[in-house]
Amino acid sequence: MLRSMYSGVSGMRGFQTKLDVIGNNIANVNTVGFKSGRVMFKDIMSQTVSGVTAPVEDESGGINARQIGLGVSIGSIDTLHTGGSAMTTNNPLDLRIDGDGFFLVKLSADQEVAFLTRAGDFHLDAARQLVTSDGLLVCDAGGDPLEPIGDDVTAFSISADGTIVQKMNTGDTEPGGQIGVTKVTNPEGLEKIGGNLYRMTLNANEEGELVATTANNAEVGTGAIVSGQLEMSNVDMTGEFTEMIVAQRGFQANSRIITTSDEVLQEVVNLKR
Repeated sequence: MLRSMYSGVSGMRGFQTKLDVIGNNIANVNTVGFKSGRVMFKDIMSQTVSGVTAPVEDESGGINARQIGLGVSIGSIDTLHTGGSAMTTNNPLDLRIDGDGFFLVKLSADQEVAFLTRAGDFHLDAARQLVTSDGLLVCDAGGDPLEPIGDDVTAFSISADGTIVQKMNTGDTEPGGQIGVTKVTNPEGLEKIGGNLYRMTLNANEEGELVATTANNAEVGTGAIVSGQLEMSNVDMTGEFTEMIVAQRGFQANSRIITTSDEVLQEVVNLKR
């Protein structure tokens, strides 16, 4: 078989994966805290037809290697952790991190390592616990689930460092719990597990360690918490549709390579009749 046919097959597979990622990005264009992905390609090893010949001064010149590429493969599928646009909701339980950092959430107090998320659409459940839309418990600056807001609290607000400022039924104002965040050295190393959640890995932080801290912390580098706003998806529709056209044309071009290779093979078969 011709090398070009297998190269065309690898190209079609690669662009199909690129279309899969683009489709997921567009599907999540309105998902709170979603981070878009991109596909990077790399060439497969080349077949060397003839090697390099070194030059000999005043006798012969050097000859470059002759190599034939064998196609393309997926180099990486990156998650782009750039900031998304802010949507103002004026809901005090809608929180946005203005800068670096992730909220910490747990399924229960017994969960050892928290999940990470940039989606700050939180709610109060019947037990007056701060939870996600899926019922996960929001953690404090110590990495443990926040204490429920007391029954004698009539109203509350959330400050830039995550402190819950409570207005009591006596009219006094008291500080409550403090919403925790964490800073990740390599956000691209986090593992997506669905539901706007990430799981810590060994390539995200050194030894996979997760350290809860406070928001708006200049020493650590965490961003401030903005109450009444949500971070929307960072998907750029213009860029996605442009890349979709590129992927479509790339897929068509590689399919034409296969068609042309098939026609050449047909001519070879028809040499003897």
